[in-house]
Amino acid sequence: MSTHPKISIRDLHKTFGDNEVLRGLDLDVEEGQSLVVIGGSGTGKSVLIKCVLTLLKPDRGRIAVDGANIARQTDRDRRMMAEKSGMLFQSAALFDSMKVWENVAFRLIYADKKTRQQAREKAIDCLAQVGLAPEIGELTPAELSGGMQKRVGLARAIAADPEILFFDEPTTGLDPIMADVINNLIVERVKALGATAISITHDMASARKIADEIAMLYQGRIIWRGRPDEIENSGNPMVDQFVHGRAEGPIQMQVRRDFRTKS
Repeated sequence: MSTHPKISIRDLHKTFGDNEVLRGLDLDVEEGQSLVVIGGSGTGKSVLIKCVLTLLKPDRGRIAVDGANIARQTDRDRRMMAEKSGMLFQSAALFDSMKVWENVAFRLIYADKKTRQQAREKAIDCLAQVGLAPEIGELTPAELSGGMQKRVGLARAIAADPEILFFDEPTTGLDPIMADVINNLIVERVKALGATAISITHDMASARKIADEIAMLYQGRIIWRGRPDEIENSGNPMVDQFVHGRAEGPIQMQVRRDFRTKS
């Protein structure tokens, strides 16, 4: 049995021009754990996930997956992460020109080289796992509601039985009832796969539902981490401000006011 966390990040830095987004971030995710990263807009949550997925190359630092450092982002690193991972995108990111089942089976057909019949059978099974009937597979994404598109995106994420799942704002744009449906499906599918999961979200109801632990990202570093039932009494004023959605507090939003007067 491995003594390494499934994912271990040390001293991760990423800068865009003058904007230093990640500033020496450290984070471990144990195998089978569901970790939710919270934080305000622009704090680097998506950048963190993209670095782990090898979509962005960090300026420096170490990202170890199953003990292997992938921060160099060689072709081998990218293939390994592609094979191990599944992703539910914020906007579902479905291909408009393909039927729903083809979207779910995209990786199976084009990467795993399954026959279309094999891929379709797996896609229909995955749709069933997220509560969608087989006939939904014959529709196009444009014929689906936002909630159904999210479920299709989840079906695609689990289609190759990944070891690691990433969820980018999984409930954005959904009403509270559909958001809870998606949260429940995420919990069920992560447990069924025995997968390790990293989610990023602004939605505290979602974070509490799907997380084994919650970590808050602020100014490029993790400033607090704990169980969902500990977050109300974190003892950290920045966490407290974020969780309760208060404008007043140590986190100051940068608001530009451009006043022009006519002479």
